[in-house]
Amino acid sequence: MSHTDVSNHGTPVLPPQQGPRIFFFDTTLRDGEQSPGCTMHSGEKLRMAHQLASLGVDILEAGFAIASEGDFESIRTIAREIGKQIGGPIIASLARCKREDIEAAARSIEPAPRARIHTFLSTSDLHLAAKLKITREQAIDQIAEMVALARSYCDNVEFSPEDATRTDRDFLFKVCEVAIQAGATTLNLPDTVGYCLPQDYAQMFLDVRARVPGIENIVLSAHCHDDLGLAVANTLAAVQAGVRQVECAINGIGERAGNASLEELAAIFTVRYSPDKLPYRHNIAMNKLYPTSQMLAECITFGAAPNKAIVGANAFAHAAGIHQHGVMVNPLTYEIMTPESVGVPHNSLVLGKHSGRRALEHRLIELGQKLSKPELDAVYHRFTELADHKKTIYDQDILGLLLPEKSATAATA
Repeated sequence: MSHTDVSNHGTPVLPPQQGPRIFFFDTTLRDGEQSPGCTMHSGEKLRMAHQLASLGVDILEAGFAIASEGDFESIRTIAREIGKQIGGPIIASLARCKREDIEAAARSIEPAPRARIHTFLSTSDLHLAAKLKITREQAIDQIAEMVALARSYCDNVEFSPEDATRTDRDFLFKVCEVAIQAGATTLNLPDTVGYCLPQDYAQMFLDVRARVPGIENIVLSAHCHDDLGLAVANTLAAVQAGVRQVECAINGIGERAGNASLEELAAIFTVRYSPDKLPYRHNIAMNKLYPTSQMLAECITFGAAPNKAIVGANAFAHAAGIHQHGVMVNPLTYEIMTPESVGVPHNSLVLGKHSGRRALEHRLIELGQKLSKPELDAVYHRFTELADHKKTIYDQDILGLLLPEKSATAATA
């Protein structure tokens, strides 16, 4: 029996245990928190950090130390409380390729035995000219100096050439080579503006692997934004091109349209595990995905969209009569994983104008009402009339539909 075979319904709760390891770099508390409506105070960030550690993320990017005194203290608290957990995540702090940023990041992660400085500099000609107003040569010198500085503080250094996907390819090779020589241990090539198609993003990593000396000793990382709705697809393409670290956020929150969604990536690697297609293992505790999503919703100003994959309110809800019938007979007909496998308590049959007799009968039985076939037909007729005018059907509405049947039964008796 393969990993994805099932005995009853859905997929196993445990992630795959064989194959190359994919490391989950969670940026909910950094890139995620930068999006409008997602700001968290220090107590909320610490609460989320504990939950993310419990979820099994490998690297937890706790914030941007230079951004504010509050962010600095939050990172330091997380490094102290969570960084020392045995088997817990590496605690990372973001820094621009500036001395003051790197020094602040280094101080913020001091309490954590396993820590990382993540430093970045734009490398596309557009960013160099319009934003930084420096030449390519100046960028190379800055990367070499600041990555080396970061490495003097921390053995674990990640470098990101911002806007990598719009950077001249030959210049990108040079940037990566310089970063490696300066001491970077992880290279993250971000699709900063969410412009790439999957094949384009994958080809960039294949080219880098073929052309950059020393790349075989480096962990490659993907960081994708969802401006074209392709963040998860691009991340998967990168993994298939040799990337072993995926940067993502709970509920896909992040700048503009957001980051790649952690729960979607974890579910894909689990549900679609295959020795010849997706032969990867990871450390995410699948049954904690939904509780983590719910906790984040409590900490920020909004939750996941209802139609959000894996954790949305409708992810395991069925409204169409054909679907409801199938799920009642065998949930595998319309569910590729159990709700419980990702921490959702149960699926739900949403009654509305698309529902069939079987779903209505099922709900009536749950409410303690067993009807004969003629009674059910009459109630179902009234139900469809109501559903044509009322978007949400509550249990009291359904029970109200029974009143004519109850009166008729009482009169007969």
